[in-house]
Amino acid sequence: MEDNKLYTCAYCYKEFEPKRRRVQKYCSNTCRSKAHHARKSLGTELSTQTDKLATSNATNVKDKMTLAGIGNATAGSLIADTLKSYFTKNENKPATVKDLNMLIETLQLRYHRIKNGTPDVMGKYPYFDMLTKEIVFM
Repeated sequence: MEDNKLYTCAYCYKEFEPKRRRVQKYCSNTCRSKAHHARKSLGTELSTQTDKLATSNATNVKDKMTLAGIGNATAGSLIADTLKSYFTKNENKPATVKDLNMLIETLQLRYHRIKNGTPDVMGKYPYFDMLTKEIVFM
């Protein structure tokens, strides 16, 4: 039979049953994360060398807003938008207010031509009458 030994969490000091063998120091990911942040903020010896490098580099970097930076960002956005509109097909572009108004105007018309309808013997094409709901040849 297996021995159910309880471990003590290295952060909150509660007893827990480990899910893994001999490698689990904390009772949950929350305690593990809190312990990491506590080590990082205190600057103790337990923090890793990469944590120290990351915090020292982050404090040395200062973000400045310059006119040149704003100009570069604007130019980059304009170039990206131009390339995107150039390489996007018309049927894949989003509808504009003008497109929607034209669609509404077309739908409000009384007669709509039936595109796959064949003309009659007189050469008149079939149209659907929106008012009477009939097919009319014009």
